Amino acid sequence: MKSEEIRKKPSIQHIQQQYEYNDNVPQRGLIIDGRPAMTQIDPDKVGDYVLITVRDALCAYEQDPAKQIADKLENPELIGASGMFTSYTGTYKNAKITVVSGGSGSPEMELILYDYMEYTDASTFIRVGGSGGIGDQARPGDIVIASGVVREEGMTKAYIPAAYPAVSHYEVVTALATAADRSSAPYHVGVTLSVDSDFVGGGRPGVGGYLQPWNTQIAGIYNRAGILNGDRESAAIVTLSALFGRRGGSICSVSDNLCTGEKFEAGTGHHNAIDIALEGCAILWEMDQRKKELGKDNWVL
Repeated sequence: MKSEEIRKKPSIQHIQQQYEYNDNVPQRGLIIDGRPAMTQIDPDKVGDYVLITVRDALCAYEQDPAKQIADKLENPELIGASGMFTSYTGTYKNAKITVVSGGSGSPEMELILYDYMEYTDASTFIRVGGSGGIGDQARPGDIVIASGVVREEGMTKAYIPAAYPAVSHYEVVTALATAADRSSAPYHVGVTLSVDSDFVGGGRPGVGGYLQPWNTQIAGIYNRAGILNGDRESAAIVTLSALFGRRGGSICSVSDNLCTGEKFEAGTGHHNAIDIALEGCAILWEMDQRKKELGKDNWVL
């Protein structure tokens, strides 16, 4: 298992030996009734491809997003429900896919990713959700596939300094872009911004119109830098996937654009994002099968 490979690294063992409280912490996280505590998943039933969603009112889901997406899979099965996170597994065009829903932001993503990465060898983690437009070309209803993510949130900095790049895995980007290109949905491939604050941290006024001078600058700074969109989860998924030997990526619908002034439309384009994510997993499955046939570690044309 990938987590055991990390645990066996001499440098990791050395650091743990120096840690005063190492014997006081559970080495594989908390357990409830024999299952990882936070997600309560059955690790044996997790698919190779994991789609991570947020219970986001702005996406206008008709029901819990994990259930809504799972209904598009063949033989979906509830494999974990903790009250905090809900997980289903099924198949889509031969790809075994798990869909998990929870709250928003990098700290919530850390909890999901810990259970899934500590207890399974799932290879691929993809953020599927909504976002706000920043780049001039990102219009409501468009889809953004993240080639990389700006780490303006705080959680990932507890793992690795800010200089570490949050780069989506090229196979995930290729598969999602291929799926998007085969659809009729308008899409872009480029850089996403992840922040902790949905309001002032993204240049939107807080309670009573509260703003500080630096809050008013962030949208313009990233617009001029060519950033396409902003969310709160992509940095966590892409960064931790890279750190722990997985493939990470992100696909988001755009609901508005602060910089161009295009107004908010709840859920616009989000069904397209879901369908493209599923097709992307099917393409990844085909790529993975081809790699096995050729005995290659990386997919190439």
